Amino acid sequence: MTDGGRRTRVAVGRARAAAEVRAAVPLARTLAAPVTATAPWLTTVLSVQSAHRRPRLLPVAVVVEPRGSGRPDALALLALATAGPVVTATLPGDGLPVPGGRPPARLLARDEDAAQRLAAGVLGVLTALRRPWRLRLAGLPMGDPTVRALVRLRPDARLATARSTRLVDGLDDGLDDARDDGAPDGGRVVRSRDARDVDRVLPALLAGERDRRARDLVRAAARLHAALGRVEVAAVHEDGRLRAGLLTLLDGDDRLPWWGWSAVGGLGTEPGAPSVGLAVDGRGRVLRGVLDRVAGLLPEPPLSRRRGSG
Repeated sequence: MTDGGRRTRVAVGRARAAAEVRAAVPLARTLAAPVTATAPWLTTVLSVQSAHRRPRLLPVAVVVEPRGSGRPDALALLALATAGPVVTATLPGDGLPVPGGRPPARLLARDEDAAQRLAAGVLGVLTALRRPWRLRLAGLPMGDPTVRALVRLRPDARLATARSTRLVDGLDDGLDDARDDGAPDGGRVVRSRDARDVDRVLPALLAGERDRRARDLVRAAARLHAALGRVEVAAVHEDGRLRAGLLTLLDGDDRLPWWGWSAVGGLGTEPGAPSVGLAVDGRGRVLRGVLDRVAGLLPEPPLSRRRGSG
């Protein structure tokens, strides 16, 4: 689809979708996307999801770009669960562990026009299907322009806000409090950004995680980001056993406690920033003509006053 100097296209499959994510690195940097919406994280998610047979997810990238340019103005990366009578589209990594405290997902769009075209492209992928479909987006920032555009195109969309939980790193204070209370010395907190130290702690840190997909993502993402210098591991050992461990993602100057547990205290939680989710259902090609006719006539509703499940 082309119009106004921009075209919208679709890339299907893990290799092609990953290539589009890498091509969008400058756009993600311009938009200050969080670490969980950048190429290293997303390509790791794509690899982990492709390694698991259930649920089998088909990666699809919707790209808006200037004609004749290889650099996108907008990108939406979707994961389509195609088993069963209904195709469900979510964002890659939906349900897998991410750092709490702020919206982890992004629909990258350089401006309002790009967001409008991106929303139309996402709906175009789904309404072209021969089966009923569901679109379930979660973890997006409040006021996301592509979400607004989706609501304009589909006034039956249901929006909801959710507040994430932030992991609080108080390991040093927790050990000090335990010693003041007369508890046995639980060792000391050793912090490192060395990829070798991260790799040494990971087996014990992940030993209790029963969800294979979650375990595989944490392991793969931690190793990759440690190699990039973007992970810190904090560990407390006693008698050769791990008593507490924490992985923290480093996003510029921000420290994002991500994954960990402690048998000696010092890890807590607190409310994080709100995020928005969107849910809409459709019947494939049946609705395509209707949408094309009415999309330009729909008023823009206020984002914060719609309710439903995201």
